[in-house]
Amino acid sequence: MVVEALVSRFGVWDYLMFVAMLAISASIGLYYACAGGGQKTTKDFLMGGRNMGVFPITLSLLASFLSAITLLGTPVEVYTFGTQYLLIFLGYCFVIPITAYLYMPVFYGLGLTSAYEYLERRFNSIIRKCGSAVYIFQMVFYLSVVTYAPALALNQVTGLHVWGSVAAISAVCTFYTTVGGMKAVMWTDAFQLIIMFGSMLAVVMKGSYDVGGFDFIWQKSLEGNRIEFINLDLNPLVRHTLWTLSIGGAFTWLSTYAGNQAQIQRYLTSPTLKAAQTALWWNLVGLTALMSICCFGGLVLYARYWNCDPVKQGLLTSPDQMFPLFVMETLGLLSGMPGLFVAGVFSGALSTVSSGLNSLAAVTLEDFVRPLLGKMPDSKATIWSKCLALGYGVLVFGFVKVAEQLGNMLQAALSIFGMIGEIGRAHV
Repeated sequence: MVVEALVSRFGVWDYLMFVAMLAISASIGLYYACAGGGQKTTKDFLMGGRNMGVFPITLSLLASFLSAITLLGTPVEVYTFGTQYLLIFLGYCFVIPITAYLYMPVFYGLGLTSAYEYLERRFNSIIRKCGSAVYIFQMVFYLSVVTYAPALALNQVTGLHVWGSVAAISAVCTFYTTVGGMKAVMWTDAFQLIIMFGSMLAVVMKGSYDVGGFDFIWQKSLEGNRIEFINLDLNPLVRHTLWTLSIGGAFTWLSTYAGNQAQIQRYLTSPTLKAAQTALWWNLVGLTALMSICCFGGLVLYARYWNCDPVKQGLLTSPDQMFPLFVMETLGLLSGMPGLFVAGVFSGALSTVSSGLNSLAAVTLEDFVRPLLGKMPDSKATIWSKCLALGYGVLVFGFVKVAEQLGNMLQAALSIFGMIGEIGRAHV
């Protein structure tokens, strides 16, 4: 009965906030489909004309892999296992300079579109195609999780239909990625990241006030052994330690920042290597800030539910639904605020999926279509790119049925990158 009462709070203004976010995202795609003669070359469609500035590159890098999984999964991870998880930022601190000064100059020097072109130059075309095929499989699978997980988590506490949400996100994302190309993807990323930051800050600030303020939150977290930062246990079976988060996190995120096509493609949209390196360092600042907000959100969750866990009480079917439940309890009576949170969560999904679709189109065109069909006019290659982006959008939507079978969203996402991502990175 409690959950049903909260669902009733999600009203007209909340739906309008969600629809407005989708409409603005689609409008950005339409603008870049028409601006400057449209996306008529592969350089424009796949690489943003290679003249993007530091600001959109920074925000797009940050938004691409800070998905809805991060926004919903990280607070629950901290609620369950404590603040040790925040030390994953040490992995970021290792990865950023390695990527900026070791990997990035190589990709810039080669002038690549597909990162897997390096494999053919270093080894042969078969290795190139194998690396690209692994990446395609990884991304299609991962994007399906990113699309489905937030829809499922939000369903029980907001009443949003799971497959209705999935269909809306898939349709809008595929639309603006297909018609607007890389510039539309990167500027919608920037818009959606602002929504993500704003919604998380609103929830955490209002939630902190409601539960009794910072002192109460910290005291309850201490009593519940949720405050822990330096666990030096060498046992690899312990979920979070300084070693698993710093070293293991570094390898996980190295596969993302130094070897993932979606990120490399963003670096190469910059006109200069120095500008791309600057964007990557600013990305570290934003990444640390948003992860800190999400982790503190986990402590706020604990201060609220330390003696009445809604999953153990049978109010929820999954821990991933805890943060949306908290949002409806905290902001449910403020018209439009739950809608802002939902818009923020789905913004995370949109930014990740659009980045993935554009990168999938790039590697398929460069690594499979061009070698198969031979030299072709750039106008024809651009049409191929748009069709591929559209096709992958449909494929990801279909793979959502597979994502239904997975459990914890954060664990599922990191497992995919841990198992498959290292294979895809092994070429660098």
